Amino acid sequence: MADRDALPLPLEVRARLAELELELSEGDITQKGYEKKRSKLLGAYLPHPPGLEASMAHERRPPMAPSASRYHRRRSSGTRDERYRSDVHTEAVQAALAKHKERKMAVPMPSKRRSLVVQTSMDAYTPPDTSSGSEEEGGQGEGTPTSSQGSVSMEHWISRAIHQGSTTSSSSSSTQSGGSGAAGRLADVLAQTHVGKSGPIAHLSLKRKTMLGIAENGNSLRRSCEFGSDLLWPPPLESEENHSAPPDVTTYTSEHPVQVERPQVSTVPRTTPKYGNAKLMETGDGVPVSSRVSAKIQQLVNTLKQPRRPPLREFFVDDFEELLEVQQPDPNQPRPEGAQMVAIRGEPLGVVTNWPPSLEAALQRWGTISPKAPCLTTMDTNGKPLYVLTYGKLWSRSIKVAYNILHKLGTKQEPMVRPGDRVALVFPNNDPAAFMVAFYGCLLAEVVPVPIEVPLTRKDAGSQQIGFLLGSCGVTVALTSDACHKGLPKGPTGEIPQFKGWPKLLWFVTESKHLSKPPRDWFPHIKDANNDTAYIEYKTCKDGSVLGVTVTRIALLTHCQALTQSCGYTEAEIIVNVLDFKKDVGLWHGILTSVMNMMHVISIPYSLMKVNPLSWIQKVCQYKAKVACVKSRDMHWALVAHRDQRDINLSSLRMLVVADGSNPWSISSCDAFLNVFQSKGLRPEVICPCASSAEALTVAIRRPTDDSNQPPGRGVLSMQGLSYGVIRVDSEERLSVLTVQDVGTVMPGALMCVVKPEGVPQLCRTDEIGELCVCSIATGMSYYGLSGMTKNTFEVFPTSSSGAPISEYPFTRTGLLGFIGPGGLVFVSGKMDGLMVVSGRRHNADDIVATALAVEPMKFVYRGRIAVFSVTVLHDERIVVVAEQRPDSTEEDSFQWMSRVLQAIDSIHNVGVFCLALVPANTLPKTPLGGIHLSETKQLFLEGSLHPCNVLMCPHTCVTNLPKPRQKQPEIGPASVMVGNLVSGKRIAQASGRDLGQIEDNDQARKFLFLSEVLQWRAQTTPDHVLFTLLSSKGAVLSSLTCLQLHKRAEKIAAMLMERGHLQDGDHVALVYPPGTTPSATNLQL
Repeated sequence: MADRDALPLPLEVRARLAELELELSEGDITQKGYEKKRSKLLGAYLPHPPGLEASMAHERRPPMAPSASRYHRRRSSGTRDERYRSDVHTEAVQAALAKHKERKMAVPMPSKRRSLVVQTSMDAYTPPDTSSGSEEEGGQGEGTPTSSQGSVSMEHWISRAIHQGSTTSSSSSSTQSGGSGAAGRLADVLAQTHVGKSGPIAHLSLKRKTMLGIAENGNSLRRSCEFGSDLLWPPPLESEENHSAPPDVTTYTSEHPVQVERPQVSTVPRTTPKYGNAKLMETGDGVPVSSRVSAKIQQLVNTLKQPRRPPLREFFVDDFEELLEVQQPDPNQPRPEGAQMVAIRGEPLGVVTNWPPSLEAALQRWGTISPKAPCLTTMDTNGKPLYVLTYGKLWSRSIKVAYNILHKLGTKQEPMVRPGDRVALVFPNNDPAAFMVAFYGCLLAEVVPVPIEVPLTRKDAGSQQIGFLLGSCGVTVALTSDACHKGLPKGPTGEIPQFKGWPKLLWFVTESKHLSKPPRDWFPHIKDANNDTAYIEYKTCKDGSVLGVTVTRIALLTHCQALTQSCGYTEAEIIVNVLDFKKDVGLWHGILTSVMNMMHVISIPYSLMKVNPLSWIQKVCQYKAKVACVKSRDMHWALVAHRDQRDINLSSLRMLVVADGSNPWSISSCDAFLNVFQSKGLRPEVICPCASSAEALTVAIRRPTDDSNQPPGRGVLSMQGLSYGVIRVDSEERLSVLTVQDVGTVMPGALMCVVKPEGVPQLCRTDEIGELCVCSIATGMSYYGLSGMTKNTFEVFPTSSSGAPISEYPFTRTGLLGFIGPGGLVFVSGKMDGLMVVSGRRHNADDIVATALAVEPMKFVYRGRIAVFSVTVLHDERIVVVAEQRPDSTEEDSFQWMSRVLQAIDSIHNVGVFCLALVPANTLPKTPLGGIHLSETKQLFLEGSLHPCNVLMCPHTCVTNLPKPRQKQPEIGPASVMVGNLVSGKRIAQASGRDLGQIEDNDQARKFLFLSEVLQWRAQTTPDHVLFTLLSSKGAVLSSLTCLQLHKRAEKIAAMLMERGHLQDGDHVALVYPPGTTPSATNLQL
């Protein structure tokens, strides 16, 4: 104690020494530990030999934190390969780096816990500057006022802080623990005020939740530790006032008045006297009080002294998300300003007297009235008619298929297929006639068809998910054609193997030559449309999973009626269908609505489109078709090949349905197609884009009109605004704009609204992008077998801003993003499946694809095959672009194109690309119609099985939320103990039975290891002990077996087996005995 007072020790060293003395007095540390820590603290200030002064001074020098500029240079160092060099991109990067250097990087500083109070403005609590210039230059005084004026100013500031703190809301004080709101707030303010003046002492972590008085050099430093926070009181102020003792910690409540203590100045160091084994503690006014208190109060004080441990669950919560830098929203981002939208209702669905009550009734009508009328014409790969299916043949063959499904599969007592069961339809894309017969055969048999793609190999892209859908639907029978059945992969025995993830199926060929003719008295039961399931259409989600959307018979009929009214279909019209006839628009127009109106469908297979992209235009001219169903890609490839075709006349077309009108970039194909073929008789009002989804069927379609003066709806929108979900009109001269066209109006009899994509389905504003929702009979009913997802998609009740639902009927989410413009026109800007949210901004995959294709698409990308998806890195989505390059591309061309793509995406979309990979041509997984299978491509990328030939990773341009440095945990928690045990190889928990070694040593049974030896010992020691008793059915004892009797019988059986059976050790013997005592003797000897 004497040497400490004689040395000029700094304030923090004296505080640490006082804390060590308190720990020693309370028994927290031993005398040896106290002396070791005390000598370590004082060692730096005791006289040393001259040779050690330099080293000691070096140890006392505080560690310097690296500067912001050095930290930034270290992270941004490194050189780029010359192959990646691009002048424009380099200039942009250098400008960004120069702008980035202007910002001061945040250096990690020591942190401390704060009191749980409401943080108010520091301007009102900033104390006056009482330090003189000599204190700043010489570093003396440690922030202590040197004049009475400074003391008065500080008193005025403290009183003002307390006065302002007392006027705050009561809610802030209710969050405290162990003190009032003003006191806690003042302690926080004083702690912040003296961080710079007190040095490291401001960051001392105190383990005691009590008050410690330290007498030093005439000053008393008082540290007040509130319960749950470590706070530092300022150096004492010179005052002659006397203060009362502090409140008792055992009875203190938040209602007690707040008092700021300034203890009197002491000129002579005092030590706390001790009397016997009792030690004295000083109160606030220096009165010694004995520490001998009641046991309950002492227990409470000890509880308050213990550091607060967090709940056990907090040890097992990963704090990785807290370490990530939170993306702050842009204060200048555009926000929706329009009024709340109202639901838009389509025109009423007209009632036509000759409309059939069901689709099967329509087939029956046309099959019997006009059996010679052509229904479907198929084409071969040369563009010649292959087969013409009439309505009479469709009706008769559908009846035959329905009869065989119900009566020829299984037995009469146990048929394999009953009405209401699900069956798979597996037909190739070049055989629509066989598919049409099987589909209507299922409708007549009241069986639910599930159309799927043909599995070409056992490892097709998405084949396992298709099998999961079939298994969940309980499919056991697959209908197919003869040609498709022969083309399926076969095993060594000639049987079709079970595909990966598929249930065991019975393959049933629907060709007429393989079917039995139904009896004359058998006729399918045709009834009106009801709520029974008509068919299930599969849908591939963003993550690759496959769902089954159920469509009821009434929804099927209502949808056909709505399409008939919207498109103006009439009997005997000719329609050219290029789309997939098994699902979506191709199924609705080419298979269902056409039969309802007795139309003639010309089906163009995809194999013919690959050979001759102009084939659909040629068929329109040849058959004078009035309607054609295509996609924008078909229009694009027709533009490329139209120079080789002459005598084109498209004047017969009154409606050109663009099935992918929901893709906003389809407008470029529509405009280009119109510019080229307008001179060939194509009218502008003929092009009719539509929007559709598997859940809501047809959402909207542009009606064909006779008024050529009425231009279609069109809008030029800012991509910057779209990324924030708002609509801002821009000029076409800008590069970062998106031109969208309308997809028509709402379907007849439907109600449409736009809701927020995330969270509660609340109505959007008129200038806000949201998800389109439809309320109509003509929509899907559910996801088969998934009630939870069904409720979130098919049972949505949109609400207004007040929270009230806008309708008592449920809406269906379409999965389309867009808005409703003037005149009730529907505009679609993207899809939910293609939405990528990067740093809080929305980007559409189709927009990124269009930007990448705009960079010399024909020179580098193979057939425009580009896939864009997002992967999660550091809890945020990152954009990945994968493209197939042409076979003749060089490595230099590849990286030049990649750098230009990065520049274009950054300039137009203002977003960075995490990875850009190039793969050889025809290596990405394909869909059945030749497109890129997006989910399988993403899975290959995540697994590292993509095998790209050129890769350009750019994490520095998009990963901006790098984790902060982890802080060392103050104590070892349960999670750390568990991890330590796992690393060291210890078992976390184990269960063990009774230790066999606890048996007494005099137990003779421990000497025998086999049952035969135990039986021999028991026959000698306890020969009359009964081991087995045989009872009769009435409970009477028939026989018993003692130890001696069992041993004798066992010896006889053993001798017989050895002599007559010639058995050896390890041989197996079967025991065939009735219930009794004999098997026991046999078991003991074997």
